[in-house]
Parts: sequence; C-alpha cells; structure tokens
Amino acid sequence: MTPAARVQASIEILDTIIDKARIKGAPADRIIAEWARSNRYAGSKDRRAVRELVYGAIRACGPIPDTGRAAMLRLAEINSEIAPLFDGSNYGPPAIGPNEVPAKGGIAHSVVNSLLAASDIVGAEAGALLDRAPLDIRINTLKASRDTLELPEEGEELLAANALRYPSGTQVEQWQAYRDGQIEVQDHGSQWACAAVDAKPGETVIDLCAGAGGKTLALAAAMENRGALIAADTDKRRLGNLPPRAERAGAGVVETILLDPGKELEILADYRGKADAVLVDAPCSGVGTWRRNPEARWRLDRAGVTDFAHLQSRLLGIAAQLVKPGGRLIYVTCSLLDEEGLSRIDAFLNSHPGWQADTLDWPIGREHGKGRRLTPYHDGTDGFFIGRVTSPA
Repeated sequence: MTPAARVQASIEILDTIIDKARIKGAPADRIIAEWARSNRYAGSKDRRAVRELVYGAIRACGPIPDTGRAAMLRLAEINSEIAPLFDGSNYGPPAIGPNEVPAKGGIAHSVVNSLLAASDIVGAEAGALLDRAPLDIRINTLKASRDTLELPEEGEELLAANALRYPSGTQVEQWQAYRDGQIEVQDHGSQWACAAVDAKPGETVIDLCAGAGGKTLALAAAMENRGALIAADTDKRRLGNLPPRAERAGAGVVETILLDPGKELEILADYRGKADAVLVDAPCSGVGTWRRNPEARWRLDRAGVTDFAHLQSRLLGIAAQLVKPGGRLIYVTCSLLDEEGLSRIDAFLNSHPGWQADTLDWPIGREHGKGRRLTPYHDGTDGFFIGRVTSPA
C-alpha cells in the first residue's frame, strides 16, 4: 500500500468506528481486526501503519467527528506529514478542499468533560488519559522468577513485585516465555489491584467478574496453586478463554463457574459465607482505559454511568454474602469517575453496618475516599479505583 492508500483505508475504517460508536456497537479494535481479515493484500507493515493512523486520529479528536475524513484532517493539523497524502492519487484520499473543516480537538464532549471535572480529572490529569499506554507484563511465579527469567529484551522494573515494562507495540506474544506461560501481559495498575486481594495459599478466593481471567491467573500465582480459586462470570465467551490460559500458566487451582445474571447467589450457594476474599472487578465505563480504547469517550453518557453504578452496587451486595466473617471484599473499577468508585464504597459501607474500610498503604497511587486511585498521569498505569473492606468477625 502507498502512504496515501493507507490514509484512505484509515478514513474508511474511521467511518465505521464513528458509526458504531453512535449506536454503541463494535469497538475500534474489533473493527480494525475485521478490516485486516478482509484485506489480505495489506502486509504487516501496512496493518501497523493503518492502525497507528486510526488511533492517532481518534486521540486527536474531542467530540465524536462527523466523518472519518474530518477525523483524519484533524490528525493532519497535528502531523504535517499527513496533509500532502490527500493527493487524489489512485487509492488515496481526494485533495483537501478550501472549505473543509477538521474535527474538533480536546478530551471529549461537554457531558464527559463535566463528568471528569466532577471527579477532579482535569488539565494534565485528563490529558494523560489519551497518551499511548506502554506494555506491562507480569512474571508468572508458578513457572518463573524475576531473578532467573531470560527474555529477548530487558524491561524496566516496576514497583509491583513481578512487573516489567516495555514500549507500546513490543511483540511479547512472539516470545517463547509467553508461549510457555512464564509471563502474562497485565497493566501495572491491574497487578496492584490483584495485590489488594492479598490472596494466600490455602484460602478460598472468588473472582466474581473474572472475564477472560487476567487477574485470576495473578491470584493463582499468589496462592501458589493451593486452596480454592473460583473464576465466575456471566459472559460465556470471555470465561471460555480462561481454561487454556490457565493451563498454559500452570494455574491448576482455578475453577470456572458460568453465572446466570440475576441468579448469581443461587449458582454460588455452596460458597455463601465461606470465601476468605472476593474480588469484584466490576463492569464500568472504562474511563481509566482510554489510553488503549480512546473511542470509548464517544460512547460515554450520564445514563450509562448511572446504569453501571447500579450494577456495581448490586455486585458488591452479592459479594458481601459470599465473604465469611472477618473476610475481605476487594472492589476494583477501571474508571476514574467517583460515581463508579469512592461513591460505591461509601454506599456499601452505609448499607452494611460493621464492615470496615482497610487502608492500602502502597508506594503507588493516592488515597481517594475510602480507597486508592491510580492514574496514567501520576502513576503511569491505567486508571483505577481500588477499595478493600473487611467483614465483621
């Protein structure tokens, strides 16, 4: 593909992303992957270049653009190499007209900006949400150790015990250590969220919203494969990805349980009041992951945040019934909106007398309400709110 053809392909992909964002349809990464499958002529360099252009344009735009072309024109305002590629050549975009208006810049639209401001995410703190995220890995202590593991590239050592950082785009999935299950891709902040569980060998631990199991695997390593580790979720497709990942990681302690929405406690009845720890990595707006999913800004609205808050409180209520006396409940959300973070813990404590919030005395993050907040700007991680509460003994 010529450079101009890559720009035109990116514009067409952006059109689809914009259309899907308006109806809260397929996310950008899925749309880009589908384009790659449907255009086999595009080589690996072409695919990487197109992906960079698409995400660059998304990050450059504030409110949702009218068209993919307007989004690319916005990127051209920032990157002087792009405008000359609007040359009208075969497979390239038509020349820029004298009256064409690029999309607007900024963080997002007014509703999102007000939601962020209400949670004190403004200025540089907000701007960092659109930076490119690095690639963090966790050394899987079930199969390796930081002292003995040999990797093709030397990573930056981070504060979490088994965390290393590499530049964005590092192809760690091609490394033998990844294929052997010695390392897992996991954001540094996510590793601290797992540390908040403080899972110990021999305990009964429930990952209530396990998804594909990234945090579950970290918990299995902390438990040294001893005890009971339940990975539960209502999403059959995502949960189905966990068993092969667990096998690769040597995480034999993991048991998966598919939940039926609204009947979670019925399915988990055997664990009621028996768990040492329950992790609620709750579904949320994903504000803290905008570095990886910048188009998620275009899907966010007040009604959606309210719906997530109701779901998060319901999940906390379920988790509380699974925790044994003196046990711990860990609430994690990759959102920086207070309505999904500190307000949920406050509401939980108000409705559950006797429960106490724990202090997470860490070398990373800052106290935020009765929990801890990690942000891209201050901590170089995805954005998280992490809270831990203890059941009355």
